[in-house]
Amino acid sequence: MKRWFGKPAPAPEIAVLMVCMGNICRSPTAEAMLRAKLAAAGLAARVHVDSAGTHGYHVGDPPDARAQRHARTRGVDLSALRARRVVEGDFDRFDLVLAMDEDNLAELQRLGPADHPNRPRLLLEFASRAAAREVPDPYFGGPEGFEHVLDLIEDACDGLVDHLRGRLEGAA
Repeated sequence: MKRWFGKPAPAPEIAVLMVCMGNICRSPTAEAMLRAKLAAAGLAARVHVDSAGTHGYHVGDPPDARAQRHARTRGVDLSALRARRVVEGDFDRFDLVLAMDEDNLAELQRLGPADHPNRPRLLLEFASRAAAREVPDPYFGGPEGFEHVLDLIEDACDGLVDHLRGRLEGAA
């Protein structure tokens, strides 16, 4: 626990989980991008952000080197992140569970309790400039795919920060 002048730092008030299939491209990019935007907005201490995959293909692995390289050009560092798989307890620990695409949203709905109040949603619901509903998987594509993913995620994270700010102000 962090301490500030001998007092424990307050616990985050909202928790957000970003989810894709393997947790090595899109969801870690979204996690790190949201963290950077929350820090710039002065909200980092109030929101906990994590990411996970619906499948366990890459558990323990760092994000894809291409995702890291492209994110770094925008000042976003993914290097400390490691892939993990979604677990049932995530539905209780996180206030927002955000999928990158419809397939992973369906998998989250299958994995999570049917009556849970924190129903999974699509990340791009928070985008204001993108017409897309899904963040496509850039894994088998070239550099332009990673840049497109960053554009979509950055747009959605801008809207998500506004949404979170509103929730935090409403709770105060």
